[in-house]
Amino acid sequence: KMNVEHEVNLLVEEIRRLGTKNADGQVSVKFGVLFADEKCANLFEALVGTLKAAKRRKVVSYQGELLLQGVHDDVDIVLLQD
Repeated sequence: KMNVEHEVNLLVEEIRRLGTKNADGQVSVKFGVLFADEKCANLFEALVGTLKAAKRRKVVSYQGELLLQGVHDDVDIVLLQD
């Protein structure tokens, strides 16, 4: 099984690939965009779990605890480190 650190790093790369810079110069992407992306779907067994791990490590930030497809598609996932 892939280690969490590695998955978090992959997640950072995917957010950079799919995201855009916001007004603060931070890269952000909508959860729905990440979730619907085919490459992400193949990369991450549990995207939500990887996001939670990244949030715990202060790599990303987003509103709420658990992100659900559909309900939270418009939630911004913001990359905290460059």
